[in-house]
Amino acid sequence: MTKQLSVAIIDSNPALGSGLCIKKEDPPDPRVSTVTPASISYLQDAGAWKYVEQNRHAYFKKMQVWDYTGFGYARYDSRDVNKDFLGCVAENKVLHSALLSCIKDSDFKTTFYPLKLTSMNLNSNSMSKVEENSPSKEPLSAQGHSSKLQLSDGSNIYAKLVVGADGGKSRVRELAGFKTTGWNYSQNAIICTVEHTSDNHCAWQRFLPTGPIALLPMGDKFSNIVWTMSPTDSKNRTSITEEMFLKDVNSALDYGYGPHPTSSSLGTRDMFSWLKMDASLSANEFFEIPPKAIRLASERMVFPLSLRHANSYASKHVVLIGDAAHTIHPLAGQGVNLGFGDAFTLSRIIAEGVALGSDIGEVNLLKKYEAERKPANVTMMAILDGFQKAYSIDFGPLNFLRAAAFNGANHISPLKRSIISYASGENKLPIFF
Repeated sequence: MTKQLSVAIIDSNPALGSGLCIKKEDPPDPRVSTVTPASISYLQDAGAWKYVEQNRHAYFKKMQVWDYTGFGYARYDSRDVNKDFLGCVAENKVLHSALLSCIKDSDFKTTFYPLKLTSMNLNSNSMSKVEENSPSKEPLSAQGHSSKLQLSDGSNIYAKLVVGADGGKSRVRELAGFKTTGWNYSQNAIICTVEHTSDNHCAWQRFLPTGPIALLPMGDKFSNIVWTMSPTDSKNRTSITEEMFLKDVNSALDYGYGPHPTSSSLGTRDMFSWLKMDASLSANEFFEIPPKAIRLASERMVFPLSLRHANSYASKHVVLIGDAAHTIHPLAGQGVNLGFGDAFTLSRIIAEGVALGSDIGEVNLLKKYEAERKPANVTMMAILDGFQKAYSIDFGPLNFLRAAAFNGANHISPLKRSIISYASGENKLPIFF
């Protein structure tokens, strides 16, 4: 339905011009994404996932989550919901390369502009074309288009619809005048890649007093670290030696900050036995210590954490998707999946508009996308923000309440299956019925 549309991708990433050449021996990228089964299905439908599987990636079937008190503990297994896996971790450069390959191998009319957007006029009535002094660029007709975009080389392009997919500091959002609501968490995340003596096949996350630390499998004996902490701690941990940093990582995933979950806490299934329901397969699995990191395989990168949400996703001729519309805490790795959900919902809405002969930049059409995606995004943001706030307080009674919630999620099978399904990208909320 949409093949007759012309698409311009404006992105100053040098890879757009040179292409991404990934070699097996290349060092791992510290920036990764945990892709849910729902997002994988989207990418398969688009023809991009086969390219991801040609490079380093890691499916994982199990996940272990616990906290520093020794009471909160849960394990999740794809077998609990009759799935092959819980998710797949892939480096961002692999995802970028796969999507670029998909575009280049399709017959979709796409023009790349490795430039920056400098200005945007959403009420242009000009009927001209792209400036002819733009070398090696195929002009896009302005006829019938209402948005004029000026690029960093001085050229102009015209569009019926502008999609702001340009991240948390979106220039499109700024130029279009979209307002946002949100706050900073006064936390930073350190991300890096570490190496083990053997492959890691499980996703691990431990909640610490200063924030969660996650160890995510990447394949080829590598794992990715996402460690949330105060800005002061992040500054210190990026300046210490590799040996000291690895010691801190291994301690944070072992006995640091508190004990392992004890046999008494793991025996809390008895408190839920009155429900008289079949236990999930993972409910009887014992706590495991994550594999040790033996080498730092990438630089240590630091990102400040915040929550931001655009009050509106759409206006006439312009729409926001991904981090341009919403940024969330990384503790569940859901940010990229919300973005993929936005992208595929918008593509479907556009196709429906084309089928009906509608203007794809018409605000009533774009508001259908907003109406579908905003509730899903706000719900996920609220859940993750609640987790962040719940673990920002170290208080005895609250610690026990959190532990009870952990163990309830571990032993109440319908609740566990609902949590896994929701985290996998299904829209059903994790509520016990």
